Amino acid sequence: MSGRAPTGPRPPRISAASWLRVLLPFVVLAAGVAVWDLVVRINQIPPYVLPGPGLVWQTLVADWPILSVSLLATLWTTLKGFLAAAFGGVALALLFNQSRWVEYSLFPYAVVLQVTPVIAIAPLLLIYLPQETAVVVCAWIVAFFPVLANTTLGLNSVDRNLAGLFRLYGASPLQTLLRLKLPAALPYILGGLRIAGGLSLIGAVVAEIAAGSAGAGSGLAYRIAESGYRLNIPRMFAALLLLSAAGIVIYLLLALVSHLLLRRWHESALGKDN
Repeated sequence: MSGRAPTGPRPPRISAASWLRVLLPFVVLAAGVAVWDLVVRINQIPPYVLPGPGLVWQTLVADWPILSVSLLATLWTTLKGFLAAAFGGVALALLFNQSRWVEYSLFPYAVVLQVTPVIAIAPLLLIYLPQETAVVVCAWIVAFFPVLANTTLGLNSVDRNLAGLFRLYGASPLQTLLRLKLPAALPYILGGLRIAGGLSLIGAVVAEIAAGSAGAGSGLAYRIAESGYRLNIPRMFAALLLLSAAGIVIYLLLALVSHLLLRRWHESALGKDN
């Protein structure tokens, strides 16, 4: 017998590919910022045409009290639009799954809502609705269809053999929905939510730009439009930087939630741990 003590399972090692997946985007970002700074310095471009990254950062710090309030306003609008799209899209998809007549009657109108440009709808909504409500509705319109379409697809993609087995054992429609269809559709639902998170931000920005054209607004998009009118281009870039960062954070948070919910049983998440 060997005198070695039994060893427990070793903690998983982070592979070189995982490190590259994390580091390469930062390398590309650093290279892009360096090229941007060099172009501005070599060509001596004035700040009202193209500010350098250093000036944009200084403006972000100096104008943080104003920009942070606008950021919170945009995020609050995005959250309300996203939640409305998530609950509304999933609920309507469940209704579609239970009644084909309802799906055939309403789904075409959901498609029409999706393909109609929100930039054309926003001015009308601002006329007929209060400004805050109109902005939230725009965010909901853009984010609603991906949740509805993905959830409907997931509910309709259940394995027929499993559905037949549930019927064979006398499962009720509610039991089949809760124990078979919803778990099977969960990856589709989460995929739709990841898409809807970014789209709700886009919808909020479009509505804020429309509101800013009417002389009202408080979000980051309004600050971008206001900075453009005043030729305060560094503040415009700083607000755009905050919008991009907000979109990235929203996507990462939703991707993390998706991974945590799927990592123990679904192939799409299991592959990330192996």
